[in-house]
Amino acid sequence: MSDAPSRAHVGAHSGHHHPATDEAAPAAAPHAGHAPSPAGPGAHNAHGGHGGHGGGHDKHAGHDPEMFRRKFWLSLILTVPVVLTSEMVMDWFGYRIDVPGISWVGPVLGSVVFLYGGWPFLVGGVREVRDRAPGMMLLISMAIAVAYAASVATSAGLFHLDFWWELAALVTIMLLGHWQEMKAIGQAQGALAALAALLPDEAERVSPDGAVEAVPVAHLRVGDVVLVRSGGRVPADGRVVDGEAELDESMITGESKPVRRGTGDRVVAGTVATDSALRVRVDAVGEDTALAGIGRLVAQAQESSGRAQVLADRFAALLFYVATLAAALTFGVWWALGDVDQSVVRAVTVLVIACPHALGLAIPLVIALSTAVSAKAGILVKDRLALERMRTVDTVLFDKTGTLTRGAHVLTGIAAAGGTTEDDVLRLAGGVEADSEHPLAKAIVVAAAGKQAKASDFRSLTGRGVQATVDGTRYAVGGPALLRELAVSVPADLAERTAAWSSRGAAVLHLVRLSGGGAEVLGALALEDEVRPEARQAIAELRAAGVRKIVMITGDARPVADAVAADLGLDEVFAEVLPADKDQTVAGLQARGLTVAMVGDGVNDAPALARADVGIAIGAGTDVAIESAGVVLASSDPRGVSGVIRLSRASYRKMIQNLAWAAGYNVVAIPLAAGVLAWAGVALSPAVGAVLMSASTIVVALNAQLLRRVRLSPDPA
Repeated sequence: MSDAPSRAHVGAHSGHHHPATDEAAPAAAPHAGHAPSPAGPGAHNAHGGHGGHGGGHDKHAGHDPEMFRRKFWLSLILTVPVVLTSEMVMDWFGYRIDVPGISWVGPVLGSVVFLYGGWPFLVGGVREVRDRAPGMMLLISMAIAVAYAASVATSAGLFHLDFWWELAALVTIMLLGHWQEMKAIGQAQGALAALAALLPDEAERVSPDGAVEAVPVAHLRVGDVVLVRSGGRVPADGRVVDGEAELDESMITGESKPVRRGTGDRVVAGTVATDSALRVRVDAVGEDTALAGIGRLVAQAQESSGRAQVLADRFAALLFYVATLAAALTFGVWWALGDVDQSVVRAVTVLVIACPHALGLAIPLVIALSTAVSAKAGILVKDRLALERMRTVDTVLFDKTGTLTRGAHVLTGIAAAGGTTEDDVLRLAGGVEADSEHPLAKAIVVAAAGKQAKASDFRSLTGRGVQATVDGTRYAVGGPALLRELAVSVPADLAERTAAWSSRGAAVLHLVRLSGGGAEVLGALALEDEVRPEARQAIAELRAAGVRKIVMITGDARPVADAVAADLGLDEVFAEVLPADKDQTVAGLQARGLTVAMVGDGVNDAPALARADVGIAIGAGTDVAIESAGVVLASSDPRGVSGVIRLSRASYRKMIQNLAWAAGYNVVAIPLAAGVLAWAGVALSPAVGAVLMSASTIVVALNAQLLRRVRLSPDPA
């Protein structure tokens, strides 16, 4: 929003002809940009570290939790008899099963498990070869293929291995790991499905003759009027044309307290009318709604890759070559030592234990969880790199109007003269201004609500003020232009008060009584752009988070800017900045070696948002500002900025922890799998390797889940 000097409003003060103010309050409802629908691709595309999972978890390749669940349970049922009839297992536990054909249980059921349960891995491995992107699926497919070939060779008498039970257990454990992995990511992606579920299936459309008919939401068109009953969801974005109700907007803004919406207010699809019915004229449907925009932003963020993701992808590809080389060397060394059976077992174990499950899950699950959790709190991450950079920000630059202030004036002071009381000044001024449409007039009327005098014969004085009659006496309200026209002077005691107001940038209006003998100033009123109550807490939270400098930029006059800065305790102020120069101000801060996050909501802020290291758009702002930002706050609460910092630091910390765990696990596990401690009796079987690999994946998944405990929503002020 533009920050035109507040004093401009004073001279322009008049009835129905007041010039439009640049300080008008922003639209009440967020509109979250233009980017896939809430039912977008989500985690399956985001899971970049598992690019080999069938081409980035393409569901058409069957990589979904339900498929892995079915395959796991059937494979487990088939694996149990394979394990129980294994000669090695029977020797371990000292029992015998002697039934005809027992020797065929392993080969027959093991082959079924390999072909049925192992098929997703084999397909994924072939796809990675075709895409020339070796990774986890190729490692798994190589491991089970080698294990199957060794088992067949053993049944043919070429080796002396009891490997069928190992093969079946390996495939089953792999399926379990993948099922839980897909399930975890699916849960993280629930935000998208939840967004889509917020829209009702049907809407009650009101026809021109007043009849109400139920129609599918997809049939609504811009301009339709819909009835939203108490407890019902708003089916499309629009403006209230009749009625007043408390709306639960928590699913959009993250704020739990219902918001009062009445005639003329904008409402958003998916929000709930909690206590009364509304009639809403539709102005956006389908993909144009704020809800769909939020879904697109969430999906876009989950699909984007940050620096940590690129590192994980490179490491996963490198791990394939390391594991393949280690398996070949292991096979060669054990073969050279004359133990052919161990050469096969060790090589398979190396391939199994090196599968980068944990590595592949380390970053994508953090991405999926962080964007889903943040969306629930009203923080929409458009750009993963922007979120990563947020942890290093040491300077936050706030636009004033609509961000730190409400962008709407409120009455902040009353002074009386000539024997009139302050209550009389407010009562009379409220009555005279009752029919005016100017924002300053509305602020006076709101302050005088319920006690303003009843006025008649209202008349607008263009550029000067308004007049009206109260109890037979003519009164006028206006600024300096009105006083000059009436050639009336302000009493000395009143002039002292109004000078103090003006010095801090307040708009000052005077109440004048008109009579045949001339005009008399009865009082004055100060009106200022209201500082958001939550702005002070936002500043305090940023300081607690270690932000070095908190700066404000505005087009307002220096006194206005200094008054707001003093009120909030800001470190630096840029005032009277032209819209075209805001991005240069950001560049100047960066030239001083500062890492800058810019917070704004207006068209004027778009270049600065794009120039900043991190651009944060207030969600109630314009589409241009939102498109230029990397992070969007669905509400207009500046306290969300500290939530973005906490999210950035927590998600980065989880990424690094998971990468360190996954890398460290492989550094230790691969030598053990190769049998470097076999001389000491420490050797891992392929099945044990699969258990350890799955356990590593579970550790990473559980660690990522701790992101749910990060506080993103602001504490009550």
